[in-house]
Amino acid sequence: MRSHRFPRSLTSSLFRVLLIALLLTACGTALADDGKKVVGGYFEEWSIYFANFNIANLQNNGVADRLTHLFYAFGGVNSTGCVIADPFADYQASLPTITGPYTGPLYGNFAALQQLKQLHPNLKVLISLAGAPGFSAAAATEAGRQAFVASCIDLFINGNVAPGISAAGVFDGIDVDWEFPAASDTANVTLLMREFRQQLNALGRANHRHYLLTMFGPAGQQNFSNIELANVGRTLDFYNVQGYDFHGTWENSTNHDAPLYDSPQDPVASENFNINYTINAYLQAGVPGRKLVMGIPLYGRGWTGVPNIHHGLYQTSTGAAPFAPADFLQTPGVETYLTLSTATSEGYQRYFDGRRIAAWLYNPSTQTFWTYDNALTVRLKTIYVNHGGLGGAFVWAVKDDDGNATLIKTMADGLSRHD
Repeated sequence: MRSHRFPRSLTSSLFRVLLIALLLTACGTALADDGKKVVGGYFEEWSIYFANFNIANLQNNGVADRLTHLFYAFGGVNSTGCVIADPFADYQASLPTITGPYTGPLYGNFAALQQLKQLHPNLKVLISLAGAPGFSAAAATEAGRQAFVASCIDLFINGNVAPGISAAGVFDGIDVDWEFPAASDTANVTLLMREFRQQLNALGRANHRHYLLTMFGPAGQQNFSNIELANVGRTLDFYNVQGYDFHGTWENSTNHDAPLYDSPQDPVASENFNINYTINAYLQAGVPGRKLVMGIPLYGRGWTGVPNIHHGLYQTSTGAAPFAPADFLQTPGVETYLTLSTATSEGYQRYFDGRRIAAWLYNPSTQTFWTYDNALTVRLKTIYVNHGGLGGAFVWAVKDDDGNATLIKTMADGLSRHD
């Protein structure tokens, strides 16, 4: 097993040369850089509650200056169309302002997004739609697809959110987060995305602009095999490719949540649960690299009851690690980077898997193991994106970074480079 403590910096020329050689060898494509990369992030509408994280935070912590695309999660879907998932959060709540007092009748996150875009006119904001049963039912017939897409465009793009309340201009496009299509949905996924593209194009011609269309690109052969990747890709501006949740506490043994590569030391290496395999599967299916945007998690996954063998990596556990009381996710086995970034003060040691480009924390006293991304792994992943000719990267989710937005800024800085 190739694991060691974190190097103090990435300034070693030899280290950098060897790393880039490794990335160029392993990445399935080496296209020339074709321009500005996508620097994306998901904002969850419920962040305003337990996390007390608002759209205004993106202005205050400097993230809005770095992002090119912001995905608002989520708009709801049912079998007939799109719905507002949380009216209070979306357009009713009185929230911190960005450019001045809200004058109504639009309030909530949507009004905050309006103000954010006034300061950052080049920032693209997309509504992310979620609800697998609704997608499946709506996509089953031509009439259903047409009505469904028209509903989503009217609600979120035209902004007819409620009688007398308009959110027109808040959203620049639609992100479809269909997790996960079944084999019986395969053809209908393509047809639904074509319908989205056709109706968005028609509206764009009338408004003399381009509306964005993106889609969650799942990892795991069992998931992306149910999508006609190339056909769907032709309708999209890009895929947001899942680069996380390869492992977690639904399994008994520890492993990396978001590894870039595989490793012969991994007991389940044959399952191909890594980012490089996923990216290459999309490329081999015919999706251009520029349409692949890599996902990076701003949270970690943890196990407890993990023996102190290889610092806890690939070991059995007794279950999900307890979460820190102050962590606002309040979920066993999951913590934000905000919490994990200070874990060394709680008896944890940091480790780095140089073969897989993955990091973890282990506390031998409590026998607790956390897999997560930090500034080093994020920086190395941006090198992979740049040298692979990929479209960029995004984070889930913006609220989970530390107070300085270290990982988001590391991602943005890395994607702006040409190393």
